Amino acid sequence: MDPALIPALYDALTVARLGSVGAAAKRLGKTPSAVSQQIRHLTDALEVPLFERRGRGLVLTQAAERVLPSATRLFDEAEAVFRLFGELGGAGATRLRIAASDYLARPLLIPVLKSLAEQGAPLAFEISTAHSEEALTRLERGDVEMAIVSVQSERAGLSARRLFEQPFAWVAPRRRGEERAALGVAERLRDEPVLRLAPGSLGRRLLDRYLEEQAIRPASIIDVPSVSLVLAYAAGGIGVGLVPALALEPGQLGALSVERAAVPRLPVALVTRAARPVVPAVERFTERLILESERRKRELERGTKHPGEASLDRSKAIGNTPGPRKPRTRP
Repeated sequence: MDPALIPALYDALTVARLGSVGAAAKRLGKTPSAVSQQIRHLTDALEVPLFERRGRGLVLTQAAERVLPSATRLFDEAEAVFRLFGELGGAGATRLRIAASDYLARPLLIPVLKSLAEQGAPLAFEISTAHSEEALTRLERGDVEMAIVSVQSERAGLSARRLFEQPFAWVAPRRRGEERAALGVAERLRDEPVLRLAPGSLGRRLLDRYLEEQAIRPASIIDVPSVSLVLAYAAGGIGVGLVPALALEPGQLGALSVERAAVPRLPVALVTRAARPVVPAVERFTERLILESERRKRELERGTKHPGEASLDRSKAIGNTPGPRKPRTRP
């Protein structure tokens, strides 16, 4: 192996992540011509085409796509070595980049981050919000070190640790009229706007599958990028949506009708690249996250004390289940 090719490989990996030579050059602090020269040097040495043009950007060729996970692991190991030297030398905090579904922030990430801050853990965070597929893509490309997301299946080059099973719920604006009170939330999908997550999200797939199985063709659709916006629309008086039970908070119930959804539960997992290097400060975060997840898991198994599950149970007690109809009288 020619060690002189490693900088060229890093430049090529940056182009693959950002999709253009110009963006990569800006990130690397180089000129676009210098980055292009490195890519040509690497292509000539490997005798394999690395990129092809698509629109105004560049994408990896099929051959280069196959070696991307290995190249990412190479630089993971190098970064871990320098992090370890930094910790041994008393340098600044280790930076950990995480992509997570937005609804996981309050029940999982916030308790963990507060605990680590109180302990003075030498960690600095970059946390980005993304739906599951997008988060996993960022992880594969090396943009983040971890993803905390719902998963359906294993992906090559990634290692997933299952944390707990996630139930789902239907949410809709609370109505005062007797006719609306007698109508189940899921039944309202037929004549009220449907709140739908972005393409690629697992919640969107569950919703689309349910609508197809029930032969429901919504009259109106509102596409939103996050679970929090689904809840904001429903609490604001518009739309019926499918959300993870973990996202529900007791304070929202006054404005929402909530109903358990007869859709499959999805595993929530901590996903990293396979054979990731061990970094002590990152391991502290992982251990604390697993402890918090175990607490959520136990509450789920007890059936009623999980924040989302408790909200579903409480919603029945405060008016989701209609009482007997009163006879109407004429004035």
